[in-house]
Amino acid sequence: MLAIAVAVVALPTIASGALSGASTLAAAASNTTSYQDSSGENPAAPDITTLTVSNNDVSVISFKINIPNRPQLTQDMLFLLFADTDANPQTGDPESLGADYVIQVFGGEAALFRWDGSDFTRRAGDPPATSLIFAYQSGLTITISAAELGNTKRFGFAAIVIGGVAIDPVTSDLDFTNSVSDVAPAAGAGLYQYEVKITPPTLVVRKLAPTPAKPTAGKAFTLRLVAARSDTGAVVQNGKVSCVGRVGNARLKAQVQRVVAGAATCTWKIPAKAKRKTFRGSVAVVFEGLKASQGYASKVR
Repeated sequence: MLAIAVAVVALPTIASGALSGASTLAAAASNTTSYQDSSGENPAAPDITTLTVSNNDVSVISFKINIPNRPQLTQDMLFLLFADTDANPQTGDPESLGADYVIQVFGGEAALFRWDGSDFTRRAGDPPATSLIFAYQSGLTITISAAELGNTKRFGFAAIVIGGVAIDPVTSDLDFTNSVSDVAPAAGAGLYQYEVKITPPTLVVRKLAPTPAKPTAGKAFTLRLVAARSDTGAVVQNGKVSCVGRVGNARLKAQVQRVVAGAATCTWKIPAKAKRKTFRGSVAVVFEGLKASQGYASKVR
């Protein structure tokens, strides 16, 4: 694992505050925000043109750093993504505008480091970074859970890409003698800002299954409702079930009213004289404050 301090110290522009910069924001759907960086500063350097950040409803954050003039990832490229995850420039690294974490990609590996008061390091008790992955196609995509960035809800960030990095064959230290770099934002107006937003979860009805296929006079009739969380897809395995059943104007009392094998289950006894009348029923389940329900109607046979 490459020591992050080596890369930071090797780039004096970072320490002097060149992480600050002007930005142009454009909001898009699905809580996606795009950022425009200046381009063409150094034709020999990897050139960041745009950045896109998004998150899903389980707070997994994705950063896409577009570098059109580097269509492929090469061994001489090093990436640093600084994040001020508490949105407080007074905490974190004072030379990186308050960054609390930095993600490094180099040599085919990604690593997460946390500010310890004097350096970016890995310590016992730090986030395990198990969610951290990356991919490259005309730019770098980094994905990580907000939980591993201090459960951040709003953060500032900046990205650096360096090309021409070599490794000294004797000392194995990084050699930046012939390196070229690009920083986004470029200069002057602080970090890019992003807010993590999630859609409140709901319960979604997956299926409503009648047994038998039609209510039958004098027989038991069951409706089974399968509901799942919208964010995780987990099927409800318990909760409070409400059953409403009517034949004509007569209300029927449910004989079974509970979650059974992952389905909110309602069972009624259809009156023997209900043939050709209409049965109307509904099943509802409430779990952890979330509710799903669905109605049903059919002629009694």
